Amino acid sequence: MKKYYEYLGLIIIMVFSFYYTEQIASIVLNKNPLMIKINNEKENYQVESVNAIIEGDYITPGINGLKVNAKDSFYRMEQLNTFNAYYLIFDEVKPLVSLQDNKDKIIKNGNKNTNKVSLILEEENNISTYLKNNNIKANLLVNLNTYKKNNYFESINNDLVNFKSLENNLNLNKENKNICVLNNELKNICLKYHNYLIEPTLELNSTNYLDVKKNLQNGTIILIKSNAKLIDIKMLLKSLSFKNLNIVPLSELISEKNS
Repeated sequence: MKKYYEYLGLIIIMVFSFYYTEQIASIVLNKNPLMIKINNEKENYQVESVNAIIEGDYITPGINGLKVNAKDSFYRMEQLNTFNAYYLIFDEVKPLVSLQDNKDKIIKNGNKNTNKVSLILEEENNISTYLKNNNIKANLLVNLNTYKKNNYFESINNDLVNFKSLENNLNLNKENKNICVLNNELKNICLKYHNYLIEPTLELNSTNYLDVKKNLQNGTIILIKSNAKLIDIKMLLKSLSFKNLNIVPLSELISEKNS
């Protein structure tokens, strides 16, 4: 029993020793002129988060804020021994109203403060081949039979019958973006798996290119129906380029990460 208390005493001494050593190191660090400069300047570089917007059943993603990590920034600038804002390191700050906390809401478009849009393909065909050959990213609705590991496109589980099995495959291959493109049958199972719920902003079919073109804007999500024409896709891509809208995967479009 005596040895037990001796060991316990040594452990307590070691814990307090580490604690006080860290505290002393922190005090010394905060008195360093460079650290003082960083602490004085950091508020000037802080970026406020943008809350997600909720309107009924729908949600528009927000954007994380940025807060200077003074300690990491100090160690990055230490060799320079002078303050340089270029070397600041930031931590992201989640909005008070965040997409992550409202996965029961439906995303109809990405944040409109970014010049990004996303394309969703119903199937692989001549349009998907054209996009791939021109290095244009898109998302692809897949089922257990059509899913291909390491596909060029970002795969979205669209299999009502084998949803769980396909989720397991996506997870195993580290390709699951936890996104669902909604239809009447799929919503409940997507809610069960806590996936992000997507309702496309626009749908491009074989006859409505002009309507789609007229409604293009920041954050637009375009579902490309299986009967869409390649010539319309080519014109759509030109319209997006003219409006300076960048095509990104859905996971990037709906992300609240501050880039």
